[in-house]
Amino acid sequence: MTYYISPRFLDKVAVHITKNFLDLPKVRVPLILGIHGRKGEGKTFQCEQIFQRMGIEVIHMSAGELESPDAGDPSRLVRLRYREAAELIKVRGKMCVLMINDLDAGAGRFDSTTQYTVNTQMVNGTLMNIADNPTNVQLPGSYDSTPLHRVPILVTGNDFSTLYEPLIRDGRMEKFYWEPDRDDRIGIVSGIFEQDELSRKDVEKLVDTFPNQAIDFYGALRARLYDEQIREFIYKIGIERISSRVANSSEGKPQFPKPDFSLSRLIEFGNLMSQEQQRVQKTGLAKEYNQVLRSNNQPANQSGNQPSSYQPANQSGNQPSSYQPANQSGNQPSSYQSKNQSGNQSSSYQPANQLSSTEREAKKAVDRNEIANDPTHVAAYQQVTHTGNGHNSQLSAEVMEQLQQIVQGGYRLGIEYVDKRRFRTNSWISCASIPANQESEAISALEACLHEHSGDYVRLIGIDQNSKRRVVESIIHRPKS
Repeated sequence: MTYYISPRFLDKVAVHITKNFLDLPKVRVPLILGIHGRKGEGKTFQCEQIFQRMGIEVIHMSAGELESPDAGDPSRLVRLRYREAAELIKVRGKMCVLMINDLDAGAGRFDSTTQYTVNTQMVNGTLMNIADNPTNVQLPGSYDSTPLHRVPILVTGNDFSTLYEPLIRDGRMEKFYWEPDRDDRIGIVSGIFEQDELSRKDVEKLVDTFPNQAIDFYGALRARLYDEQIREFIYKIGIERISSRVANSSEGKPQFPKPDFSLSRLIEFGNLMSQEQQRVQKTGLAKEYNQVLRSNNQPANQSGNQPSSYQPANQSGNQPSSYQPANQSGNQPSSYQSKNQSGNQSSSYQPANQLSSTEREAKKAVDRNEIANDPTHVAAYQQVTHTGNGHNSQLSAEVMEQLQQIVQGGYRLGIEYVDKRRFRTNSWISCASIPANQESEAISALEACLHEHSGDYVRLIGIDQNSKRRVVESIIHRPKS
């Protein structure tokens, strides 16, 4: 069976691997290629097809190997696998790569409820060290002065914004966002159903019927069509005897005729699978059993009452608070002065950049961490009362505008905070998550978070619920310097 390989995917992987084996004068080539995108879109599978086509040896690692009860074991294993790959290049005279699947699942930071050990830090440090010194990778407790052969590293994941920011910088990791277009999807699905004599017209119709499904949906759909024959086989043999017939029988493996792969049949089973997906998404039973999920969706202060306004208090109670974030670009910093006891108020600020559309964000593929750390994306606070959906708010006009663009745009709103010490490592913690089109709840949640974390950084996040991607990130509050 010949599977389809996307020309874009093939070009990116082949160029990166080949470039790492060439001696380019005065050119520093990133050692790591990070392939990220939605789940089930065939990132790992297409890499395997490219390796087979190019005749490349592969040393595999998975996210499950990046943690261990013994501190230091995962980082030692990364070094060992890298040296094994370098030895294969030397012995067999062939290209070899180190492939780490689902790196973000093993080394990423997701939310405040996830626990981490020192192994996460050591794996990040090891990968950064290898990227900086690819020919000098030593095992703990020993030293070999012989230079190693450079081994390109490929990593896959769904959301690289959860990774340690210095690891994914351009000098160490070249990033490739994989999102198959319609032609790619048709080509891949045609390869899946190649043996089933499904015409290209039927494949196009099938892809257009389920445009939001991942690539692995069609592989599961093909397997689903065998269910009726297997069910008939089970009841023909008998439930009591099926185990001995399949696992320990002298009759050989059972054979099944090819099922009906007509377009109407595929669409019928595809709709059944889609309905099961929707039931999982709509049920949401985890919120009933998980206290953290409930608290994230229903933020409240310690007294149990939702605050109606955000009024940061200073220590003296009389002097107005001010905040002046560092401005690397040399522009005038924004400032904020709250009401004092006399009722006077003054505020001056530079409006933050307006949120761009989802399409522009996706096409530009702006590094989320750079956006989060850019001081030009800060919205100053101003004590102005806004009324929306019967809710009085004292958020600034700029913050209200950003919040409304996210909520009314059909995106889930995420609110995150981080203290000064963890800001440089991009270790944000989730404060609340609000479904789309719930502006009042979003305002209350934001006010509660700002009230509780007035001395921390706070940012808003817009999440596309269909693609499960962050499309907007903007810091709206910074602590006083």
